[in-house]
Amino acid sequence: MEIGIGLPNAVPGVDGESLVEFARRADRHGFSSLGTIDRLVYSNYEPLAALGAAAAVTERIRLATTVLLTPLRPNAAMLAKEVATLDHLSGGRFVLGVGVGAREDDFTAGGVSFKTRGKVLDRQLEEMKRVWSGEERGHAGAIGPRPIGGPEVLVGGGVDASVERAAKYGAGWIFSGGPPEYFAQAAAKVDAAWGRAGRDGKPRKAALGYFALGPNAAADTEAWVKSYYAWLGEFTDAIAAFVAKTPEQVQDRVQAFADVGCDELIMFPSSKDPEQVDMLADAVLPARV
Repeated sequence: MEIGIGLPNAVPGVDGESLVEFARRADRHGFSSLGTIDRLVYSNYEPLAALGAAAAVTERIRLATTVLLTPLRPNAAMLAKEVATLDHLSGGRFVLGVGVGAREDDFTAGGVSFKTRGKVLDRQLEEMKRVWSGEERGHAGAIGPRPIGGPEVLVGGGVDASVERAAKYGAGWIFSGGPPEYFAQAAAKVDAAWGRAGRDGKPRKAALGYFALGPNAAADTEAWVKSYYAWLGEFTDAIAAFVAKTPEQVQDRVQAFADVGCDELIMFPSSKDPEQVDMLADAVLPARV
């Protein structure tokens, strides 16, 4: 199983210097991917912009939206161009993870229908694939640039519609977070949908996890969870408890996801401190499974 790390683009107080250094260290240590979290009504850095900064200071690590709330960006042709540009800037290292999102306030603020977001995403995926194929649109020909790396598309979400969408449009699926046993249940549905869609091979399956290491692990977790998940009220305590806060807990989490067939686990930090990259690498990369 590959092990990726999330950029702190949604950690309270994130700044450009910390984010860029996070990316540099993740690339140097050998993590498989840099992930990003997307929101509108929050003080996070926009994922495509954050990954553009990461592309400039990295050489080998994949750059992934895990996931991008594409219905909030309804101009699919322009989004396809933005994605292809980032794929070019990174030398073909970009992975487009997409999802519909669960926060209605994001859609209200963006002037986009919350109820029809699934249908919008389906139309966007079809349109972006046409753009990336080089379909001509005007006197100058196609909307460019042509992507270098595809890009690989992963569809996020655990509901039946998301699973079917992954089988129809994606190279795989991404689990948005939760215990490994929940991953296993949803992954079985993805495999079944893949077969029904007549797809060859197996879907790539990724998952998100959360960690905080070092002497401030508890405080960092409390600050991040209570900020980002405040809308869930009393459930924030359960989320905070699930964050891995020691090297042993991180190792156990990694092994548990490997045991249920996860292809890549992307661990998101609760702090913007680049030292978190070093501590996570010390905990899991030498004994990667």
